[in-house]
Amino acid sequence: MQKIRCVVERITYQNPENGYSVLKCRVKDYSDLVPVIGNMIDANVGSVLIAEGNWKVDAKYGRQFVAENWEETLPATVYGMEKYLGSGLIKGVGPKYAKKIVQKYGVDTFNVIEDNVELLLEIEGIGRKRIQMIAESWERQKEIKNIMLFLQEHQVSTSYAAKIYKQYGNDSIAVMKENPYKLADDIWGIGFKTADQIAVKLGFGKESYVRLRSGLMYTLSELSNEGHVFAEKQQLIEKASELLEASPETVVMTMDEMLKKEELIFEKNIVRIDENGNQVLPIYLPPFYFAEVGVAGKLKKLASSPAEDKLYTRLMEARKSTGNDELSVDIGAVQAKTGMEYDEIQADAIRRAATAKVMVLTGGPGTGKTTTTHGIISAYKAYGLRILLAAPTGRAAKRMTEATGLEAKTIHRLLECKPPEGYQKNEENPLEGDVLIVDECSMIDIILMNSLLKAIPPTMRLIMVGDIDQLPSVGAGNVLRDMIDSAAFPVVRLTRIFRQAQASRIVMNAHRINEGKMPDISNGKESDFFFMENEDAEAAVPQIVRLVKEKLPKYYQIEPSQIQVLTPMQRGVVGATNLNLSLQEALNPPEHDIFMKGRGRVAMPKECLRRSGYVFRADDKVMQVKNNYDKEVFNGDIGMIESVNETDRTLKVKFEGRSIEYDVTELDELVHAYATTIHKAQGSEYPVVVMPVMMNHYVMLQRNLIYTGITRAKKALVIVGAKRTLSYAVKNVTVTKRNTLLRERLEK
Repeated sequence: MQKIRCVVERITYQNPENGYSVLKCRVKDYSDLVPVIGNMIDANVGSVLIAEGNWKVDAKYGRQFVAENWEETLPATVYGMEKYLGSGLIKGVGPKYAKKIVQKYGVDTFNVIEDNVELLLEIEGIGRKRIQMIAESWERQKEIKNIMLFLQEHQVSTSYAAKIYKQYGNDSIAVMKENPYKLADDIWGIGFKTADQIAVKLGFGKESYVRLRSGLMYTLSELSNEGHVFAEKQQLIEKASELLEASPETVVMTMDEMLKKEELIFEKNIVRIDENGNQVLPIYLPPFYFAEVGVAGKLKKLASSPAEDKLYTRLMEARKSTGNDELSVDIGAVQAKTGMEYDEIQADAIRRAATAKVMVLTGGPGTGKTTTTHGIISAYKAYGLRILLAAPTGRAAKRMTEATGLEAKTIHRLLECKPPEGYQKNEENPLEGDVLIVDECSMIDIILMNSLLKAIPPTMRLIMVGDIDQLPSVGAGNVLRDMIDSAAFPVVRLTRIFRQAQASRIVMNAHRINEGKMPDISNGKESDFFFMENEDAEAAVPQIVRLVKEKLPKYYQIEPSQIQVLTPMQRGVVGATNLNLSLQEALNPPEHDIFMKGRGRVAMPKECLRRSGYVFRADDKVMQVKNNYDKEVFNGDIGMIESVNETDRTLKVKFEGRSIEYDVTELDELVHAYATTIHKAQGSEYPVVVMPVMMNHYVMLQRNLIYTGITRAKKALVIVGAKRTLSYAVKNVTVTKRNTLLRERLEK
């Protein structure tokens, strides 16, 4: 093996899925830039690397250095120093100031910044504010470098260094040495496996208590990511033993100790027998246990407490005096007020809503959920009820506002989320109003539902609206379905497809799929549902790019940004990650043409920031993938990058008219959103949707997934795939059952 010392000039390619990178580097004694390839996902432009590996000659790309191992070091040459400072790693110094500083102080540059930063005042344009920024950033970067070296020693990705420093500051290395499993508990994005890698290198035993405890917590956490509120005891023992490569006996001993300390909770009051006749033994993480118990208790209390509004009290008095328990609002009067005509099921929903404390309204596309909700609101308004509207996502809230003419908020905004204290609206400070109507309720998980119910006073009404045939929530639980299955509350299911909706093949095909029938894929000029036969996943990628970039914008006279690619999976050739790389390259390439006097049109590179193999540029479509209460942006929110500042290593994203700034260390909260998974698209609608349905995705191909994807499209849907694959998905109704006891708690 040979060693080279090099300065990273350009990052030609990085694959975020496996870390494979192609870097163009300046190497001593080589006049041209040298391609260095290997797993170097964390290397930045300006980084000085000592790479260990071998030279090879590639038939297509020529001479390359294949790095087996690498480590980062501070540059020793004037050139390297300028490149390092100008890379944006040190806030307050961009390429312009890097050049000036290095020209003045030469090889002593780093010593000046380290020991005598005030000397930088001699550089024109640098004031005290910038000096403070440079000094703080230099100190932080120094400590981050120490953490990176520590992680490199333990063969762990150095991309976590900034996050670890943000959490523990100068105590970072001490914390990792004392108990590396704390990383998995405290830092979003760092899992048990990363912490375990460090722990093994530090000599922690395979069956040490801290390791087994962390492994059990991780196993339960992973099950919650699959939608389970609890783990069945035997399932937990088996999964944890496999993960930890430990004996089931030691896992059970650790579990018993955690149950004793109430770090885990065993539910013994509810008895459920599984399909094999065995009793289910549920083990919960405390937040999920208290959320599920809380939701059941609060829903029961809400349903049994009388309302205090004028409509409720008058109807209850009238029913008592007449002895007619069916007495309700006059539907004719509601129709006259709204100018709508309701069928019998819709009329029944409005009548029930007049006296209901908790009610569920469900139905597929085109069945009149919005029209019925409008009728319910109209009946309430006639009696002066104060109405609150909410939805889980910003897009769903916006649609609700447009449909009703009343302001709808996201649930997080309704509850006035303020970090770090949390929700301002709760039992002590409840919501003010007579009725809360919540749309897209299939998306609400058990934790969010518990927070919402805490803020609803017993006298308020709750109307939950949603499509029960869609995918369940991304988070743990199956709240809407459990509420319906419990039969504890009035449920109205709309089934009739209205005439205007029957003209849409999207709507009709969604219902066909729901009934287990193959959709009509005959295409036709007047259709809004198109099917393009293609069994080759590799060939489908350029086809999808052409549809988004050229064909559909031209046909529908819309911008490519209004077209959303939805795919069943994150990984694979036609998964969201790979499609995003191809779509970004086509729709927002790394260079843009500008007109320069005397030189005409010149291609200039766009400013960009890199993080974990992803490149973020202005005009990129991005999605937030973590609830960030500080920034008030939440998992699933989509925005556009409006500016990138390479010097400050920040960028700004516009979400629904609000501009939010991100530091480079926060970019793992963002992913590109030219393509996204169908799960992530819940609660959203897009003018045009392109959806690959390939056999590569067969593990995810289920009826409710395809149904959810199709119903996201408003104007047009294009499916790219094979008929047999679509047929397989339509027939596959083996929806993974989620571990939840909410139904039983509501029935109890």
